Amino acid sequence: MSPRPIRPALAAAALAATLAACGQPPPAPPAPTVLVRTQPPTQGALPDVVTVYGAAAPASGAVQTLSLQQPARVDTILVAPGALVKAGQRLIAYSLNPQAVSAYRQAAAALKLAQDQQTHAAQLFAQQLATRDQVAQAEAGLRAAQANLAALGQQGAAAPSGGLSAPFDGVVVSIPVAAGDQTMAGAALVTVARSTGLVVTAGFDPGQAARLRVGQPATLQSLSGRPAVAGRVLRIAGALNPRTRLVDADIGAAGGGLILGDAFRAAVTVGQVAGWLAPHVAVLNDGQRDYVFQVAGGRARRVDVSLVRSAGDVDVIRGPLDPRLPLVADGAYQLDNGAQVRTAAAK
Repeated sequence: MSPRPIRPALAAAALAATLAACGQPPPAPPAPTVLVRTQPPTQGALPDVVTVYGAAAPASGAVQTLSLQQPARVDTILVAPGALVKAGQRLIAYSLNPQAVSAYRQAAAALKLAQDQQTHAAQLFAQQLATRDQVAQAEAGLRAAQANLAALGQQGAAAPSGGLSAPFDGVVVSIPVAAGDQTMAGAALVTVARSTGLVVTAGFDPGQAARLRVGQPATLQSLSGRPAVAGRVLRIAGALNPRTRLVDADIGAAGGGLILGDAFRAAVTVGQVAGWLAPHVAVLNDGQRDYVFQVAGGRARRVDVSLVRSAGDVDVIRGPLDPRLPLVADGAYQLDNGAQVRTAAAK
């Protein structure tokens, strides 16, 4: 029967005992190594993004406020704020103030009288019973009566009742009146914004606003869970908002589809940030500084860096990296400065 193999641990113990008996120390155990993945240091750039919050609101020039040029009574309100309306859709029904109706009727009667007077003066002149001045005065009175009636008609006094209709496809922004209200001439009755005229108005810190430019791309993410949409900066205010002390900017959605009042997170690309590109997991922080590891002679070398920009799983860093030494891309959290490593190329 063949002898049983000696276990490695027993053999090592026996060798150590033998060396100890001879007065020689046992050999030191091999230094532990850490398996990491590396990649060559590369330089590049990531978008420099400023993220702010805002809400969908009508753009300047995309809003129209409807009113009457005569005192009136609001009979019926046919829509509510936030309603989507079509061009020509009736929004409010009204009745003119009786005094406005009376003024129009008086103007119509005055025109009839002026027409009769002008006709009579022309007949008398033909019979040489009236002077040319009398005919001219009658014609001037007729023109004045015609102008007065036309002006009242343009102001909506021709019909004692009527309605206000949507001037275009859009959304009702506000209705500052209620059924039964007596309104003055020119008072706002309903405000409508174009469906394609909504923008996200967001406030930027003045330091950030200095880098804004009209036309810069943006991503609009609805906080209500709707899909993100692409957009662009359309307008940048030239003064601080007195309420927020921020600089307002309008960001339009490329395909429209914004909902009035919806809250958004807007990520505006204001430029590019250049530096060393590193995997996000490769950049560590010890509570005081950011740092990465490079590999030199089979050992980890710590390099202090500054984290400039993060975008998903890639960071832009700046620091004294050696472009000839591999950068630890994965497994850096296991390392200390000077640790012995085994390397494998990063995926």
